[in-house]
Amino acid sequence: MLTAFARAFRTPDLRKKLLFTIGIIVVYRVGTHIPIPGVDYKNVQTCIDVAKGNQGLFGLVNMFSGGALLQITIFALGIMPYITASIILQLLTVVIPRLEALKKEGQAGTAKITQYTRYLTVALAILQGTGLVATARSGALFSGCPVATSIVPDQSIFSTITMVICMTAGTAVVMWLGELITDRGIGNGMSILMFMSIAATFPSALWAVKQSGDLAGGWIEFGTVILVGLVMVGLVVLVEQAQRRIPVQYAKRMIGRRSYGGTSTYIPLKVNQAGVIPVIFASSLLYIPALIAQFAGGNSGWKTWVQRNLVNSSGSTPSPIYISLYFLLIVFFAFFYVAISFNPEEVADNMKKYGGFIPGIRAGRPTAEYLSYVLNRVTWPGSLYLGLIALVPTMALVGFGASQNFPFGGTSILIIVGVGLETVKQIESQLQQRNYEGFLR
Repeated sequence: MLTAFARAFRTPDLRKKLLFTIGIIVVYRVGTHIPIPGVDYKNVQTCIDVAKGNQGLFGLVNMFSGGALLQITIFALGIMPYITASIILQLLTVVIPRLEALKKEGQAGTAKITQYTRYLTVALAILQGTGLVATARSGALFSGCPVATSIVPDQSIFSTITMVICMTAGTAVVMWLGELITDRGIGNGMSILMFMSIAATFPSALWAVKQSGDLAGGWIEFGTVILVGLVMVGLVVLVEQAQRRIPVQYAKRMIGRRSYGGTSTYIPLKVNQAGVIPVIFASSLLYIPALIAQFAGGNSGWKTWVQRNLVNSSGSTPSPIYISLYFLLIVFFAFFYVAISFNPEEVADNMKKYGGFIPGIRAGRPTAEYLSYVLNRVTWPGSLYLGLIALVPTMALVGFGASQNFPFGGTSILIIVGVGLETVKQIESQLQQRNYEGFLR
């Protein structure tokens, strides 16, 4: 990987792309530290110091924003509205015929879907920004902080609207920066910004483990966490690269005096076909009852039960009910996402149209049934792997004093490894296009 980056910096046009990407990342990180108007920055810092990593319900979103959420900056919402909008549009493509038709139109249809995604991102940013401002005004953003209700001194309508507009504009700028990286930089811009947001919390989280440790001044715990993290990264890379290759043979066809086809290829079915989306879905769904209970008044029985069994508090081991529900939801969403993203009938029809077949399997319906069978068999280990990787590191790291959303935890490690692998592949492919030495030998 380091060799690929070194070779890229020696190539003039790739060096420009890398430097442009780094410049956009610097702009993004600067924006995460600029507070929005109407917020008492001193009280915010006081509450962050009091929380000491106990971020409660907002820990996952705060991690995706690079710590900007709890500081209530102009980039407080980060890239999450765009991610949510992209997932919603991808799911709606399956159930809305108009979107499915646009998807099949090629580049023009994709551009239209991207435009819809931008509109939905702005709408979600307004909704989430309003919720964040309301949470900050009520003091629920930092439960237990004595000055939590003084974070927003001016609670007038004008001040609230100004804060929401600033956060919505910040989300639009983040979306624009991500698209700039995609067009003029290296890799997928949104993924790169998400990667940097998670990596930005890395040093402080590691240092918190060292400070909370007791062995050799905390250095034993510090080294153990790094060692476990490296092992987990290696295991995740191994599984993320694993795939089942289904061989496909194309029959020869004579068109005029020329022969076409007769080639062999394969259909790659990844073990983890759904990526990190099932983990995000499961986390978001489990946050809903906990968020409702946090804003509900009184001390009713259902509220106490939800806070005891469905709230994943930092610094403590989650309850057995939370662990079971989290694991089952990840498995369910893994199968659900694979079912809507990979259509065996469509793949079988395309193969039959172009004269392709799987050796030993008849074309048409038998091919679709075989693909469904293989896909289900491959998805089972992939979904169980996602559930384990999301729970085991998190529970183990809590024993070392790390927060639930530590960078070596389930969601973050999947994103970091996935984005890193994809970016390195893109750099290597562009280097290969510019290296013609093999043709001259």
